[in-house]
Order: sequence, then structure tokens, then C-alpha cells
Amino acid sequence: MENTRTCDNREVPRLIRALGLWSAIAVIAGSMIGQAVFLVASDMARELGSPIRVLAVWIIGGIVVLFGAFCYAELGAAMPQAGGDYVYLSRGLSPTWGFLYGWTSSMIMRPGSAAVIAAGLLRFTGFLLPSVANPIFTWHLTIPSQSQPYQFTFTAAQPIAAGIIILVTAINYLRVRTAGHFQIFLTSLKVAAVVAIVILGLTPGTFRGIHHALITPPPQAGIGTILVALVPAMAAYNGFQMLGPLGGEVSNPQKNIPRAAILGPVLVISLYVLINWTYFHVLGFSGVAQSPYVASDVVASLIGSNGARWVTVAMIVSAFGALHANFLTGPRIPFAMARDGHFFGFAKRIHPAFHSPSGAVIFQGCMAILLVLTGTYQELYSFVIFAIWLFLALTAVSLVRLRTKESDLPRPFRVWGYPWTPLIFGGAACAISLNLWLLRPIRSSFGLAIILVGIPFFYRWRKRAVDPC
Repeated sequence: MENTRTCDNREVPRLIRALGLWSAIAVIAGSMIGQAVFLVASDMARELGSPIRVLAVWIIGGIVVLFGAFCYAELGAAMPQAGGDYVYLSRGLSPTWGFLYGWTSSMIMRPGSAAVIAAGLLRFTGFLLPSVANPIFTWHLTIPSQSQPYQFTFTAAQPIAAGIIILVTAINYLRVRTAGHFQIFLTSLKVAAVVAIVILGLTPGTFRGIHHALITPPPQAGIGTILVALVPAMAAYNGFQMLGPLGGEVSNPQKNIPRAAILGPVLVISLYVLINWTYFHVLGFSGVAQSPYVASDVVASLIGSNGARWVTVAMIVSAFGALHANFLTGPRIPFAMARDGHFFGFAKRIHPAFHSPSGAVIFQGCMAILLVLTGTYQELYSFVIFAIWLFLALTAVSLVRLRTKESDLPRPFRVWGYPWTPLIFGGAACAISLNLWLLRPIRSSFGLAIILVGIPFFYRWRKRAVDPC
């Protein structure tokens, strides 16, 4: 494929289809397997009070994600273009909704996810070097509608996380084929780390009494409690939709996008259920509920503290791989918007030698640094997940509307179980987003405010003539 195109007798660099099936699967699995699955089991155990319920929530979340993967397989194969949901929503609903997704993704969702991953990476580092979590200063802000003041704590981990984001920005500034191969390597390491923990947990002599925990009558848990526990689970599953923005750079997209969109989540869901079962098998319910570093504590109980340190290093690599995947996919959204004249002009720049959307990569890096310096891990992931699942619900609606609006659109893959699959996925996404609004009103309101701020920008930018060059 040519690397340039001609416009007004000028050769302009463009994106190239350099990502094969394995790179595409690695992007999805690498985006999903970050740090959350190694950390959130203790929060879920305390919330639900039963190993069975924790595993059930992982399975429920996995089913929702799999239904979403079917939706993205159809949309990605039908419209294999840079931008992903920006393209799907623009064509399925309206250019306004497509823009608001792209605006929100560029300003908070992708940079916010990167900040969450970087902050979580430093949580793992805190297992080896506890001093990184030391606070530098704490600021209390009184809010009229809240009984307790809002507390902002700035720790040593935040500037270090900003430095990691700068490193990943530099890597993704380089050519996409190199970044794709690097993503395969990182994803292979993180999958190996998860598999190693599961295998160690299955070795004889590791039983710690999970059956006793299972037969203990757990406290009653209503739908609200399950939705609360779903928040960290869906944070761990976040990333199944990440391939769409790379649609313009996947080779043979009509076949490879559906295959990767389904195989990647199936692999991750299976690993997540197995590793959480291993946590309870080795530590028991109370051990999981009380552990701040569940995976590291599991390995420490099996092969000692030295082994736990090595696994913690593997988890740091895992988080780094998720951060790299975020930067491999996220910048393609502001790039696609800028190319259509709906974003800052610098974001449509493609590096003439590396064929990467260099302007958008730098923009996402700057936004992620800003967010990681102003929020902690817990604060960041709640408001990011709110925005993500709000638009995931709209994407499900977009798929249904496109079936009527563009019925003759070639669809190499069609959603299994249509229309129930996208309807169930969209309903679950709405429930998760609404519940998070009720749980985290300040951060969620801040996310909604950023979405609404995009409206005047849309009306300003839509007046621009689309310059094909």
C-alpha cells in the first residue's frame, strides 16, 4: 500500500494498514489487561461478602463485554476507518453525537484512562517502593452540597506517573508497525503473568479454605450492590472497544477486525474468572478482602516474597502494556476529527517518516499528564468509566439505527442474537453509567460538564470547509 496520496500536486503522508490479526488481538487484550484485575478483587469482596458473588459479577460483566464485542465486530468490519465510535455515532445517530464522543474521548476518556493506568502502575511500584505513595501536600475544598470537604492529595507517585506517560508518548510517536510489534511483546508478557498465577494456584498444597467461605451465608446484596461491584470489574474489562479507532490501520479489516474483536475479549474474560478463582483458592475470602495487593500476596504465599516481587514487576509491565495500547488507539480519534475539520488543526498532522498521527499523540500525552497530576487512581477511574459507558450505550443505539438507516451497508459480520444483543448491552451500559453518577456525583458531573462544553466547539468547527489535504 502506498504511504502517500496526492492532493494539489503535493504528496501528503497517510496512515497505513500495518497491523495484522495478532497485533489487533494484542491491542484488545493489552488494553483490557492492565492493573485493575490485580487490585480490585479485595474491593469487590468487601462489597459483596461472598466469593460466589464476586465470581458471578466477573461473569456477568464478561457477558456484557462479550455482547459489546459483537457490536464492535459488526461496526468495525462495516466501517474500518480511523476514529472508531466517532465514525459509528456520526453515521448512526448524527454528526453532533459523533463529535461529542470524539470530544469527550479526546479530552477525558482516553487521556483519563491513560492517567488511571499510569496511577495504577505506581500502585504496583508502591509494593516494592512504599515511599512513592508518600503525600507531598493535602488540600481540602469545601463544597456547599456535600457534608464532607473534598480532599485532594498530591503524592510523589503523580509526577513519576507523568514521566511514564511522556515515555509512552515518545514510543507511539514512532511508526505504527513498530508499536504493533511492541504491543504483541507486552501483551504476551502480561498474559504469561496471569497464566503463571493461575498455574501456581492450582499446585498441590495451596488450598486455604475457599469452600468454608462459600458455605458461609453472605449478607444480602441487592441490584445496587451488584452495580457498585460492577464498577471496578468494568474498569478491568475496559478496552474491549479499543480496536475501532485503529480501523484504518488494520490489514484485511473485514476479517481481522471481527476475529480480533471477539477473540481478544474471550481470552481476557476467561483469564479474569480463573485468576479471581485462584485468589480465593489461595488466600481464602477474608485474605482477599483484607489484601491491598491481592495478586502479589497470592504469589508471596505460594513461593515467598522474592517471587511476589518478580510478579509485581510483571504487573508493572502489564500496566505499561495497557498504557501503550491506550496511546496506540486513542490519538486516532482526534486525528479523524481534525481531518474532518472538527478538532484542533494540529491533530490531523501525520509524521512524514513514521506515518503516525504525531500531533494527536502529543495532544493525548499532554492531557493525560494534566489529569494524572490532578487526581488519584480511585478518583480518576470513576469519572472516566462514567463517560465511557455513557457513550458505549449510545454506540449500541447507533448500531440498531444503522440497520435501518443504512440497510444496504456491506456487513461482513453481523451481531449474533440481534436485536437482543445490542439492546442488552446498551441497557447494561446505561445502568452502569447511571449508578456511577449516583455513587460519584462530583466526578461524574465534572465529566458531564466537559461533554457539554464540546457543544459550542462543534457549532464553531462545523462551519469549516473539510480540506481533504
